[in-house]
Amino acid sequence: MRWLLIILGALHVSWGVPAVVAPRWFYENFPGAGRRWTAAYPPYNEHLMSDVGAAFLTLGVLLLMAAWMAERRVTMVALTGLLVFSTLHLVYHARERGLMSGPDLGASLVTLALGVIIPLAMLIALRDRRGVWTERS
Repeated sequence: MRWLLIILGALHVSWGVPAVVAPRWFYENFPGAGRRWTAAYPPYNEHLMSDVGAAFLTLGVLLLMAAWMAERRVTMVALTGLLVFSTLHLVYHARERGLMSGPDLGASLVTLALGVIIPLAMLIALRDRRGVWTERS
């Protein structure tokens, strides 16, 4: 659980920092490797990119804190926040495809779906055998 929290936290921080520090670069280059998923939703808006970066950065910090604290309730709160954000993000992009199509659209939707499935599976794993949320860490 701790390693998954660290990986998820590091990913979100790695997306958040450039979106806050260099929003235009993030908009034009995310997710990288020649792909331009964010730029498929014009027009560019610096305020929006900075806010998205702040959301990613906040989620990343919360996930890393949950990993460091290793306390079930803290982990549940961080994962629930990530699940809410990721679900809303997926729903938006499933409805609004921007200028994306083909492999880029498919890859982006699969990636966004994993962003829902992974925290949901982690939350389920935190339940005890009776399906009850407990305070044990």
